[in-house]
Amino acid sequence: MTGTWGVAAGIIGSILGAAALLGSGLFAARATRAAARTTAEATRAQAQAAAEPAQRAADLASFREIRDEMKLKIERQNARIDGLGSLVLAYSWTVDRLIHRMRDGGVTPDPGDIHDQVREHMRTGA
Repeated sequence: MTGTWGVAAGIIGSILGAAALLGSGLFAARATRAAARTTAEATRAQAQAAAEPAQRAADLASFREIRDEMKLKIERQNARIDGLGSLVLAYSWTVDRLIHRMRDGGVTPDPGDIHDQVREHMRTGA
């Protein structure tokens, strides 16, 4: 019987050894996948950190380009507004002179001929 128990013990030992080998193989595979994921994440983070200064430089260049375009547009609009303001003052001056000439000639303009805003401007200058 000792031989049978020895053979049985050998078989059980072999089965346990195979199970342990299989378990350690599964554990190693799992650890390898986890290590690969961690390495990939670290590589991705490193690439992102390395790319960040270049991205900031590109963002700054884009911002400056947009700022310069907006500044030019605002300057053109201000020049246009100034030109329109000068034109309104020139019209106002001309209308005022024509009204005075009419009055000097004995012609009084109808109150409806002068727009309320024009009359207000002539009265206040603003």
